[in-house]
Amino acid sequence: MENKARIQKVLSDQGILSRRRTEELIKEGRITVNGRPAQPGHPIDIRRDIVAIDGERIWFQKKKKNYYVMLHKPRGYVTTMSDEKGRRSVADLVADFPVRLYPVGRLDKDSTGMLLLTDDGQLAHQVIAARGHVAKYYHIVLARPWEDGYLQPLEQGITLADGAQCLPAKAAPVPDTDREALICLHEGKYHQVRRMFAALGNHVSELARVAMGGLLLPPELPLGACCVLSEKDVQKLLKCETDFASLLQTLQSHSS
Repeated sequence: MENKARIQKVLSDQGILSRRRTEELIKEGRITVNGRPAQPGHPIDIRRDIVAIDGERIWFQKKKKNYYVMLHKPRGYVTTMSDEKGRRSVADLVADFPVRLYPVGRLDKDSTGMLLLTDDGQLAHQVIAARGHVAKYYHIVLARPWEDGYLQPLEQGITLADGAQCLPAKAAPVPDTDREALICLHEGKYHQVRRMFAALGNHVSELARVAMGGLLLPPELPLGACCVLSEKDVQKLLKCETDFASLLQTLQSHSS
Protein backbone atom coordinates (compact mmCIF):
# COMPACT_ATOMS: atom_id res chain seq x y z
CA MET A 1 0.00 0.00 0.00
CA GLU A 2 1.36 3.42 -0.97
CA ASN A 3 2.50 5.48 2.00
CA LYS A 4 3.82 8.71 0.51
CA ALA A 5 3.86 12.28 1.79
CA ARG A 6 5.24 15.58 0.55
CA ILE A 7 8.98 15.89 1.14
CA GLN A 8 8.58 19.16 3.05
CA LYS A 9 6.18 17.50 5.50
CA VAL A 10 8.33 14.39 5.93
CA LEU A 11 11.54 16.30 6.71
CA SER A 12 9.66 18.60 9.08
CA ASP A 13 7.88 15.73 10.86
CA GLN A 14 11.18 13.90 11.27
CA GLY A 15 12.77 16.98 12.84
CA ILE A 16 15.39 17.25 10.07
CA LEU A 17 14.50 20.55 8.39
CA SER A 18 11.69 23.06 8.56
CA ARG A 19 9.36 23.14 5.58
CA ARG A 20 10.70 26.52 4.52
CA ARG A 21 14.34 25.40 4.74
CA THR A 22 13.49 22.25 2.77
CA GLU A 23 12.03 24.39 -0.01
CA GLU A 24 15.14 26.60 -0.02
CA LEU A 25 17.48 23.61 -0.36
CA ILE A 26 15.31 22.10 -3.10
CA LYS A 27 15.55 25.35 -5.08
CA GLU A 28 19.33 25.26 -4.64
CA GLY A 29 19.40 21.69 -5.97
CA ARG A 30 20.92 20.32 -2.77
CA ILE A 31 18.27 17.66 -2.05
CA THR A 32 17.92 14.51 -4.16
CA VAL A 33 15.42 11.67 -4.18
CA ASN A 34 16.74 8.38 -5.52
CA GLY A 35 19.68 10.24 -7.07
CA ARG A 36 17.63 12.89 -8.88
CA PRO A 37 17.01 16.51 -7.86
CA ALA A 38 13.92 16.83 -5.69
CA GLN A 39 11.02 19.07 -6.66
CA PRO A 40 8.84 21.11 -4.27
CA GLY A 41 6.04 18.85 -3.02
CA HIS A 42 7.90 15.74 -4.18
CA PRO A 43 6.02 12.70 -2.74
CA ILE A 44 8.33 10.30 -0.92
CA ASP A 45 7.99 7.03 0.96
CA ILE A 46 10.46 6.79 3.84
CA ARG A 47 10.42 2.98 3.54
CA ARG A 48 11.61 2.92 -0.07
CA ASP A 49 12.97 6.24 -1.30
CA ILE A 50 16.55 7.38 -0.73
CA VAL A 51 16.75 11.07 0.18
CA ALA A 52 20.07 12.89 0.41
CA ILE A 53 21.17 16.41 1.33
CA ASP A 54 24.42 17.54 -0.30
CA GLY A 55 25.01 13.92 -1.26
CA GLU A 56 24.64 12.58 2.30
CA ARG A 57 21.81 10.11 2.78
CA ILE A 58 19.15 10.80 5.40
CA TRP A 59 18.11 7.88 7.58
CA PHE A 60 14.50 8.17 8.60
CA GLN A 61 12.92 7.00 11.82
CA LYS A 62 10.17 4.53 10.99
CA LYS A 63 8.04 5.80 13.85
CA LYS A 64 8.64 9.31 15.04
CA LYS A 65 8.12 10.39 18.62
CA ASN A 66 5.03 12.53 19.09
CA TYR A 67 4.75 15.22 21.71
CA TYR A 68 1.62 15.80 23.78
CA VAL A 69 1.77 18.93 25.91
CA MET A 70 -0.68 20.45 28.36
CA LEU A 71 -0.40 24.22 28.74
CA HIS A 72 -2.01 26.25 31.51
CA LYS A 73 -2.97 29.12 29.22
CA PRO A 74 -2.90 32.59 30.77
CA ARG A 75 -5.18 35.45 29.84
CA GLY A 76 -4.01 37.67 27.00
CA TYR A 77 -2.59 35.00 24.67
CA VAL A 78 -4.22 34.08 21.37
CA THR A 79 -4.50 30.39 20.45
CA THR A 80 -2.52 30.50 17.22
CA MET A 81 1.06 29.63 16.31
CA SER A 82 1.56 33.11 14.84
CA ASP A 83 -0.49 36.29 14.82
CA GLU A 84 -0.56 38.86 12.04
CA LYS A 85 -1.50 41.56 14.56
CA GLY A 86 1.61 40.91 16.65
CA ARG A 87 -0.32 39.78 19.72
CA ARG A 88 1.16 37.34 22.21
CA SER A 89 0.61 33.76 21.07
CA VAL A 90 0.61 30.42 22.88
CA ALA A 91 3.48 29.52 20.50
CA ASP A 92 5.70 31.75 22.65
CA LEU A 93 5.02 29.50 25.66
CA VAL A 94 6.05 26.23 23.94
CA ALA A 95 8.96 27.57 21.87
CA ASP A 96 11.53 25.39 23.67
CA PHE A 97 10.15 22.11 22.33
CA PRO A 98 12.17 20.50 19.50
CA VAL A 99 9.13 20.17 17.22
CA ARG A 100 6.44 22.56 16.07
CA LEU A 101 3.36 22.04 18.20
CA TYR A 102 -0.19 22.91 17.21
CA PRO A 103 -3.11 23.70 19.52
CA VAL A 104 -5.98 21.22 19.66
CA GLY A 105 -9.05 23.41 19.58
CA ARG A 106 -8.99 26.94 20.96
CA LEU A 107 -9.32 29.08 24.04
CA ASP A 108 -10.08 32.74 23.33
CA LYS A 109 -7.66 35.48 24.33
CA ASP A 110 -9.51 36.34 27.54
CA SER A 111 -9.89 32.73 28.71
CA THR A 112 -7.51 30.62 30.76
CA GLY A 113 -6.99 26.97 31.57
CA MET A 114 -6.10 23.69 29.90
CA LEU A 115 -4.91 23.81 26.31
CA LEU A 116 -3.55 20.73 24.57
CA LEU A 117 -0.80 21.11 21.96
CA THR A 118 0.69 18.32 19.87
CA ASP A 119 2.41 17.41 16.61
CA ASP A 120 0.10 14.41 16.24
CA GLY A 121 -2.56 15.39 13.72
CA GLN A 122 -4.46 12.14 14.14
CA LEU A 123 -4.90 12.67 17.87
CA ALA A 124 -5.98 16.27 17.30
CA HIS A 125 -8.70 15.02 14.96
CA GLN A 126 -9.85 12.44 17.51
CA VAL A 127 -10.23 15.11 20.18
CA ILE A 128 -12.26 17.60 18.15
CA ALA A 129 -14.06 15.40 15.61
CA ALA A 130 -17.83 15.80 15.88
CA ARG A 131 -18.49 12.06 16.19
CA GLY A 132 -16.22 11.46 19.17
CA HIS A 133 -15.76 14.96 20.55
CA VAL A 134 -13.92 14.80 23.87
CA ALA A 135 -15.84 16.32 26.78
CA LYS A 136 -14.58 19.72 27.90
CA TYR A 137 -15.27 21.20 31.32
CA TYR A 138 -15.32 24.93 32.04
CA HIS A 139 -15.36 26.81 35.33
CA ILE A 140 -17.07 30.15 34.72
CA VAL A 141 -17.84 33.30 36.66
CA LEU A 142 -21.00 35.15 35.60
CA ALA A 143 -21.60 38.89 35.68
CA ARG A 144 -24.98 38.32 37.35
CA PRO A 145 -26.16 35.56 39.66
CA TRP A 146 -26.93 32.07 38.36
CA GLU A 147 -30.63 31.36 37.84
CA ASP A 148 -32.24 27.94 38.17
CA GLY A 149 -34.07 28.64 34.90
CA TYR A 150 -30.78 28.22 33.01
CA LEU A 151 -30.66 24.45 33.53
CA GLN A 152 -33.50 23.33 31.30
CA PRO A 153 -32.48 25.20 28.12
CA LEU A 154 -28.84 24.21 28.58
CA GLU A 155 -29.67 20.54 29.12
CA GLN A 156 -32.09 20.50 26.18
CA GLY A 157 -29.67 22.28 23.82
CA ILE A 158 -29.86 26.04 23.71
CA THR A 159 -30.32 28.08 20.53
CA LEU A 160 -27.77 30.88 20.12
CA ALA A 161 -28.55 34.42 19.01
CA ASP A 162 -27.54 33.65 15.41
CA GLY A 163 -29.86 30.62 15.29
CA ALA A 164 -27.13 27.99 15.78
CA GLN A 165 -28.38 24.99 17.73
CA CYS A 166 -26.19 23.63 20.54
CA LEU A 167 -26.04 20.05 21.73
CA PRO A 168 -27.30 19.34 25.25
CA ALA A 169 -24.82 20.52 27.87
CA LYS A 170 -24.44 19.57 31.51
CA ALA A 171 -24.24 22.53 33.87
CA ALA A 172 -24.60 23.35 37.55
CA PRO A 173 -23.85 26.25 39.87
CA VAL A 174 -20.85 25.83 42.16
CA PRO A 175 -22.36 25.29 45.65
CA ASP A 176 -22.02 28.15 48.12
CA THR A 177 -21.44 30.67 45.34
CA ASP A 178 -23.95 32.80 43.47
CA ARG A 179 -22.11 33.55 40.20
CA GLU A 180 -19.86 30.53 39.61
CA ALA A 181 -20.79 27.48 37.56
CA LEU A 182 -19.39 24.37 35.92
CA ILE A 183 -20.42 23.44 32.39
CA CYS A 184 -19.53 20.41 30.24
CA LEU A 185 -19.68 20.49 26.43
CA HIS A 186 -19.26 17.79 23.80
CA GLU A 187 -18.76 20.22 20.92
CA GLY A 188 -16.71 23.32 20.21
CA LYS A 189 -18.52 26.18 18.51
CA TYR A 190 -16.80 29.56 18.34
CA HIS A 191 -16.91 31.26 21.78
CA GLN A 192 -19.65 28.80 22.62
CA VAL A 193 -19.87 29.09 26.41
CA ARG A 194 -19.93 32.88 26.29
CA ARG A 195 -22.59 32.86 23.54
CA MET A 196 -24.72 30.33 25.43
CA PHE A 197 -24.96 32.52 28.51
CA ALA A 198 -25.47 35.64 26.39
CA ALA A 199 -28.52 33.86 24.94
CA LEU A 200 -29.72 33.37 28.53
CA GLY A 201 -29.35 37.08 29.25
CA ASN A 202 -26.16 36.88 31.28
CA HIS A 203 -22.46 37.51 30.61
CA VAL A 204 -19.43 35.31 31.29
CA SER A 205 -16.87 37.46 33.10
CA GLU A 206 -14.26 34.73 33.55
CA LEU A 207 -13.78 31.35 31.89
CA ALA A 208 -11.24 28.62 32.61
CA ARG A 209 -11.09 25.15 31.05
CA VAL A 210 -10.40 22.82 33.95
CA ALA A 211 -10.61 19.37 32.35
CA MET A 212 -10.79 17.51 29.04
CA GLY A 213 -11.99 13.93 28.84
CA GLY A 214 -10.69 12.27 31.97
CA LEU A 215 -7.72 14.62 32.28
CA LEU A 216 -7.72 17.36 34.92
CA LEU A 217 -5.71 20.56 34.91
CA PRO A 218 -3.17 19.99 37.74
CA PRO A 219 -3.70 22.61 40.47
CA GLU A 220 0.08 22.87 40.89
CA LEU A 221 0.69 23.81 37.22
CA PRO A 222 1.23 27.60 37.16
CA LEU A 223 -0.28 29.92 34.59
CA GLY A 224 1.94 29.98 31.53
CA ALA A 225 3.62 26.68 32.38
CA CYS A 226 3.27 23.39 30.54
CA CYS A 227 3.91 19.70 31.12
CA VAL A 228 4.48 16.75 28.81
CA LEU A 229 1.69 14.18 28.89
CA SER A 230 2.39 10.47 29.23
CA GLU A 231 0.72 7.77 27.14
CA LYS A 232 -1.49 7.06 30.15
CA ASP A 233 -2.55 10.72 30.21
CA VAL A 234 -3.41 10.60 26.51
CA GLN A 235 -5.57 7.52 27.04
CA LYS A 236 -7.39 9.24 29.93
CA LEU A 237 -8.02 12.19 27.64
CA LEU A 238 -9.48 10.05 24.87
CA LYS A 239 -11.25 7.24 26.70
CA CYS A 240 -12.45 8.64 30.02
CA GLU A 241 -14.67 11.41 31.32
CA THR A 242 -14.22 13.46 34.47
CA ASP A 243 -16.77 12.87 37.21
CA PHE A 244 -18.90 16.03 37.09
CA ALA A 245 -20.04 15.90 40.72
CA SER A 246 -16.49 15.41 42.02
CA LEU A 247 -15.19 18.29 39.93
CA LEU A 248 -18.01 20.50 41.16
CA GLN A 249 -17.08 19.61 44.74
CA THR A 250 -13.43 20.46 44.05
CA LEU A 251 -14.42 23.86 42.70
CA GLN A 252 -16.57 24.45 45.76
CA SER A 253 -13.64 23.74 48.08
CA HIS A 254 -11.42 26.15 46.14
CA SER A 255 -14.08 28.88 46.20
CA SER A 256 -14.83 28.63 49.89
